[in-house]
Amino acid sequence: MRKSFVIAVALVCMLFSMTLLSQERTLRLDYIFSGTNEETEISLAGMKSLEGWAGRRGRKEEALLVGNGSVSVRDSESGELLYVNTFSTLFQEWQNTEEATRVRKAFENVFLVPMPEAPAIVTVQLTDNYNKVVAELSHPVDPADILIRPVKEEYPYRYIHKSGDSGDCVDIVIVAEGYTEEEMDVFYADAEFAVGQILAHEPFASMQEKLNFVAVGVPSKDSGVSVPHDNDWKDAALSSSFDTFYSDRYLTTLNLFKLHDVISAVPYEDIIILANTDTYGGGGIYNSYMLSAAHNKYSAPVIVHEFGHSFAGLADEYFYDDQYEQFYNNEVEPWEPNVTTLVDFSSKWEDMLEEIEIVTKEDQTNPEWKERTREAVMKGGEGFKIGIYEGAGYMSEGAYRPYPECRMKINEYSTFCPVCERAIRRMIEYKTAK
Repeated sequence: MRKSFVIAVALVCMLFSMTLLSQERTLRLDYIFSGTNEETEISLAGMKSLEGWAGRRGRKEEALLVGNGSVSVRDSESGELLYVNTFSTLFQEWQNTEEATRVRKAFENVFLVPMPEAPAIVTVQLTDNYNKVVAELSHPVDPADILIRPVKEEYPYRYIHKSGDSGDCVDIVIVAEGYTEEEMDVFYADAEFAVGQILAHEPFASMQEKLNFVAVGVPSKDSGVSVPHDNDWKDAALSSSFDTFYSDRYLTTLNLFKLHDVISAVPYEDIIILANTDTYGGGGIYNSYMLSAAHNKYSAPVIVHEFGHSFAGLADEYFYDDQYEQFYNNEVEPWEPNVTTLVDFSSKWEDMLEEIEIVTKEDQTNPEWKERTREAVMKGGEGFKIGIYEGAGYMSEGAYRPYPECRMKINEYSTFCPVCERAIRRMIEYKTAK
């Protein structure tokens, strides 16, 4: 009797919690993050509502990855945690640049949460490279607030791959950038190509029944996107541009409010932006968006690589021999699942190793090792094994990756490594939890 009573109470509590969040509407939260390398401020820019809820239906109170920030929703009366999600931002990347030491800048950011059924408190936190909270904003949300503006901008759209309803699948939207009205057939063909490339990689291939891809044809006045280093400026729908942070190949958009406006008529949880350009480059930000050139000879691997960032929070595994920055520190374990500083290696891929052995930077400069690796790449990774390989996250020393090569390291390698595959699989399972 006692066990039955406990189960009954648990079910009642679970059902009560579910009634505090709507499955029919989404609350869109628009923020401005601003500051310098040493200062961080968060401001609420507005709230909007969208029809339906395309996010996860289960594990709502659980964050799979730590990220560089979080957004949470709590019931005002009980304080119960109703929903939490984590993310990274372009603003926080910028804070690590030299420019941030001499200029104050502001960046748009957008987060989606289930619309609460009763008054709630939303809290946004941003953390630094030491996992310490550097800024926090809490504010009330009343679902009856007349100033929460409904938004639904209508643009033509086409499902490229549809496996089921939003409640059962991850909804991924593909947005046209730099395509004119006359070039929409080109965009839809590019969208089909992008989806084909993603679904050709494991574990997306074997879990594609959990994924939906819809392409939204947002027209631009000009064909192409801006390339400042060539003094080539375009009037594209989202004003996307290369040379982010003065890096030639870093392609991003700063107009996140507009981005979310133009896709508001379709269900979405993850965002892919395809740029109508043959200039090499792209960018991907965890739980924000990914952007890639569509017509470069490396577009296929870049699209998949950047999606690894935005969808699964995977880190870059490449590094620079002339290491010039300490992107990670030796006091904190990175939150990304495919890199480690060995501070807390048991939380990473230690369980996948037969033995703990570090392949050092010096080991990898050995001509024989380089030749074996090159030959293995040509044979699809034959002979590779999971290990601890020095060099990852832009750092040649102090950070480690799990595999000699991976889609998150070089364009020439054709697959994700086993550790990245597991991370993606876990993310798909998390986002489709009931």
